[in-house]
Amino acid sequence: MPAYAFEALDAQGTTHKGVIDADTVRAARGMLRERALIPLSVEPAATAAARGGQGWNLTLWGGGAFNATALTIWTRQLAGLVSAGLPLERALAALAEEAEDPAQQRLVASLRAEVNAGASFARALGQYPRDFSPTYTAVIAAGEQSGQLGAVLESLADDMESREALRNKVTAAALYPAIVSVIALAIVVFLVTYVVPQVAGVFAGSQRALPLLTRLMLGVSEAVRAYGWWMLAALLLCTGALWLVRRQPPLRLEMDAAWLRLPLVGRLSRGYNAARFCGTLAMLAGAGVPILRALQTAADTLSNKAMQADALDALVLVREGAPLAAAIGSKRRFPPLVAMFARLGEQTGQLPTMLQRAAAQLSAEVQRRAMHLATILEPLLIVGMGIVVMLIVLAVLLPIMQLNQLVT
Repeated sequence: MPAYAFEALDAQGTTHKGVIDADTVRAARGMLRERALIPLSVEPAATAAARGGQGWNLTLWGGGAFNATALTIWTRQLAGLVSAGLPLERALAALAEEAEDPAQQRLVASLRAEVNAGASFARALGQYPRDFSPTYTAVIAAGEQSGQLGAVLESLADDMESREALRNKVTAAALYPAIVSVIALAIVVFLVTYVVPQVAGVFAGSQRALPLLTRLMLGVSEAVRAYGWWMLAALLLCTGALWLVRRQPPLRLEMDAAWLRLPLVGRLSRGYNAARFCGTLAMLAGAGVPILRALQTAADTLSNKAMQADALDALVLVREGAPLAAAIGSKRRFPPLVAMFARLGEQTGQLPTMLQRAAAQLSAEVQRRAMHLATILEPLLIVGMGIVVMLIVLAVLLPIMQLNQLVT
């Protein structure tokens, strides 16, 4: 039975929005009137969901009814219902009723209507690329073809949770140094633009030459006060230019390759992308997706274009008949651990399991390195901030100490 999104008024004038199942729009309006509601608009849920993703705010922030966390939770709930033996159509209906967000409710109701009309679940998901990535859709399609949709959904939810956990760990490790840097910059700008000029005003009438450090700090203060906004505008222009440069594929490839060669963050980025690649490939291979298609999809998930190019080159080698381990091993940007576990998987016939173990080890290594890097950066930032503040304070105190020596 099709689903319709509606907006109606009750006797008190309160607006009600939701989804209702009916054979036709006319039947849906009749059911609303039976509930003592005055229908304002009734339309197919698919149309409402598609229109809801075209608003200004959703387009501005990337669109979609689900964020990463909400999609993970929704997938876990759907996996539980399907694994318990509930038909997919009824499971989607239950999730649509439980959805608190109207956009999510319309989207799930639209998926249910498509499935109820005879479409495959993967095809229904493919109509909403903002919410469901090609990887997500490919895994669902493989689960439907193999008849193991519940198990595949469980595996997909596990992979999404592990990926989200890794991303949160890396973000948390970088958050504290970023906050310290912003606060330190704000304090330094305040001291340079407000405190140091006050000192200059106090000693303006003095015939004595100011100390070198004080003169240097006054020069910095004058430059910041005179050209501070121009400096900020130049910084914003450079940021915009860098963003435009990264949109050019050849330049983006060179920049990402150079990023991987950096001493600390390069290894961190290489491990993060390799863990993501192995996890996605393991999930797709375990779901029964053909290896060539799985390699293509796993390569598309890589954020580093240099490693993505290597993965696509490995795909060409595998298509020509080379083993996966040899193809990956020939690409030096991938950690040797990936090729080693791929070789073990091919020798034992347990490629998805071995790749999943590689992803787990790489994720643990990335988390360890991220925490280690944050542990090093935190004291360095604090010491650096202390040195800068100390120099400013000395620039203020030296003229006072000089004046006291003259008095005594």
